Amino acid sequence: MAEQAHTPVETLALREQFDTAEQQKESSTFGMWVFLVTEVMFFGGMFLAYTVYRNTYPVVFGMASTSLNALIGALNTAVLLCSSFTMVMAVRAAQLGRRKVLIWFLILTLLLGLVFLGVKAYEWNEKFVEHHVPGMHFHFEGAAEQGPAQLFFSLYFAMTGLHALHMVVGAGILSWLLYHALRGRFTAEYMTPVDIAGLYWHFVDIIWVFLFPLLYLIDRHMR
Repeated sequence: MAEQAHTPVETLALREQFDTAEQQKESSTFGMWVFLVTEVMFFGGMFLAYTVYRNTYPVVFGMASTSLNALIGALNTAVLLCSSFTMVMAVRAAQLGRRKVLIWFLILTLLLGLVFLGVKAYEWNEKFVEHHVPGMHFHFEGAAEQGPAQLFFSLYFAMTGLHALHMVVGAGILSWLLYHALRGRFTAEYMTPVDIAGLYWHFVDIIWVFLFPLLYLIDRHMR
């Protein structure tokens, strides 16, 4: 027990299948990149579907796009960009072994993520009130063809919903990091989980950077 109490954190965190902490970090980083590539393929399919239907029904898609609240979309974009900055600062604090700074930046990143989800929930409720949720009660005023309009909002809810799901997962990861940071698990020698989580968080932010102009900004001149 006495020997374990004095064992470095990075040694305790080393899994038996790895020879060194560096090897474990490289494997973890590679694994995350492989996962992100599969996520790019997943989102890529949805982006492709959106592009095809956008070109097929340009007028209706343009009208539906202008019905979205671009100000809310821009606000959430700013929130996520700020969260990327705080996540970078959290990773840097972990690299320097600054535990208190790491904790504060993890808290800020988590709060910004929750703000994003709250704003998104408000926007979805707005679409529900306007009867823009695909289904029996769907109605988009001003569109001669309700089918293409409903298709736009189906893609809108699918893409933003999937992104929000990734945000929820990210919030869970940040909560886990915060718990272990409070317990002093991360040091300048061992901060692999923080680094890997940072890659995931930045990926989610980048996806939104593409979603925002595609969904909110096409054909704004049609207003």
